[in-house]
Amino acid sequence: MDSTDLVHFHGRWGAERNYERLPLSHNVTSFGSNYGVSSSKENPGFLLVGKNTNETDGYCYGFNLVYSGNFRATAEQGALGQSRVTLGLGDDQFSWKLEPGELFESPEAVMSFSGYGMTNLSHNFHDVIRNNLCRSKYEKARRPVLVNNWEATEFDFTGKKLLQIAKAAKGIGADLFVMDDGWFGNRYDDNRALGDWFVNEKKLGCSLNELVKKINAMGLDFGMWFEPEMISEDSELYRHHPDWALNFPQRKALLDRNQLVLDLSREEVRDYLFERISAVLDSANVSYIKWDMNRPITDWYSKNLTKGRQGELQHRYILGLYELFGRVTRKYPDVLIEGCSAGGARFDLGMLSYEPQIWTSDNTDPINRLGIQYGTSFFYPVSAMGSHISDSPNQQNGRVTPFSTRAAVAMCGTFGYELDITKFSDEQKEQAKKYTKLYKKVQDMTCNGDYYRLASPFDRSNDLVAWQVVSKDKSESFLTVVVTNVVANASFVYVQLRGLEASDNYEVNGEIYSGAALMNAGLKLGRFKGDYPSQQIYIKEV
Repeated sequence: MDSTDLVHFHGRWGAERNYERLPLSHNVTSFGSNYGVSSSKENPGFLLVGKNTNETDGYCYGFNLVYSGNFRATAEQGALGQSRVTLGLGDDQFSWKLEPGELFESPEAVMSFSGYGMTNLSHNFHDVIRNNLCRSKYEKARRPVLVNNWEATEFDFTGKKLLQIAKAAKGIGADLFVMDDGWFGNRYDDNRALGDWFVNEKKLGCSLNELVKKINAMGLDFGMWFEPEMISEDSELYRHHPDWALNFPQRKALLDRNQLVLDLSREEVRDYLFERISAVLDSANVSYIKWDMNRPITDWYSKNLTKGRQGELQHRYILGLYELFGRVTRKYPDVLIEGCSAGGARFDLGMLSYEPQIWTSDNTDPINRLGIQYGTSFFYPVSAMGSHISDSPNQQNGRVTPFSTRAAVAMCGTFGYELDITKFSDEQKEQAKKYTKLYKKVQDMTCNGDYYRLASPFDRSNDLVAWQVVSKDKSESFLTVVVTNVVANASFVYVQLRGLEASDNYEVNGEIYSGAALMNAGLKLGRFKGDYPSQQIYIKEV
């Protein structure tokens, strides 16, 4: 294959999966992760595409790894013009000792080809994730609209405050209330108590079961946050089992976010975590877990492995994690699990085997999210992307954006709210009701239909970003446009839709157009004013 480009997705915390397209050269391009997690620095999904390939035309090959830990990928143009790629376990300090007769099973990779551009390739990956990879009962089911209390309260909450938020959540049409970090042990800040998975009834003012019953009585389901893989030095668990934490001997443990990592390669550690998670879930009617993992793994040393087998730890950790996930999901098949890893640091096919949705990024600014969700969409379906409305000014970057635009971007994912909704004005309450209702109207199409990237946030010639979802039977569609740069006396903009039935007619804002007209001539947009305006258009076959 000659005249080929490499498309990969680099990033960092708060800016995951940035699209980058580079010419494939005779030099080996190597990328991956040695953080113990798969995908904030680089995602294991990447493409090789023809020089002139775009969204609708040209050949492209996609590769992704069904794995959640360290990985390494390479791409190069061979001496005779052929393209060559590798993708597999990270080789930084990795080793595995095989005794006679033993086998080693490496992670699987998924590969796909499209001769009709990158959108078609994305559809291939989206469909195989929804139909073949994700085993959760929720993969095809309607996801609950949730309200999470973290940005509203952080650690400073009581049961009374949570009930106030839950009551407000019901008022805007939400389905699920999620209690985030701070409900267990002596967890009043992020310096302590990870590993002590016992409900702090003094803080809540009641038992977990009593709190959940009150929230269920409002007509809401209940979910809660866990970070099972982590341990605080200031915790009862660490005082009793300091050997369960990963750290090098005769060296001070390296703290990140004031926490250490538990050694999930050890069976007794996994047994403890399964017992504590089970005890909490069995004590109340919990229907959702947010499973977090907030730091990279740096101290790759297990007190349970001999000196000559420490190189196996990074893979044994992931195998232990998968074993724990398997036990939890088998025992609690009706509990929806949403993954999180300091935002989107573990957004990969391995996690999606257990978790049908993953928090896409801790950055909830809708303008930054345009790029994050755009890059994520090349391999992962909308149904996998956790995306919420948060406060304005945004907590991460201070940007002020209209409620409508925050809602429009959050609707390109599993929709929810991440702010103190008890402080909503009457106008904001009505807006929230409106967008919750709209999301529920288009949710099945959004999560299970085909996704089209129409205008890229990485194209600097664009003043807007646009995307479209189309139901599998092509009977309805939903267009979203976000303007990132409003100019005076702007030229008229026509957005060419895609995925419709050319010979059918569609109703758009009370007008009738043929599918061919909408896809070829395009849909004329109105004039935009103000900061970061947006427009959403529902399209229905007639």
